[in-house]
Amino acid sequence: MLSWAVTFFVIAIVAAVLGFGGIAGTAAGIAKILFMVFLVFFVISMIMHVSKGRGP
Repeated sequence: MLSWAVTFFVIAIVAAVLGFGGIAGTAAGIAKILFMVFLVFFVISMIMHVSKGRGP
């Protein structure tokens, strides 16, 4: 999921450099949403790992 966020961020940068403001804004928005979803899943994963504890 992080790779998708980076991909949309790169698309936003390229579109902004080429002057496509609408596409750049949309791609940047998608990248932000995907990055936030990635962070939420990462935090949930870390909490699950810590709560699992040590095995015998």
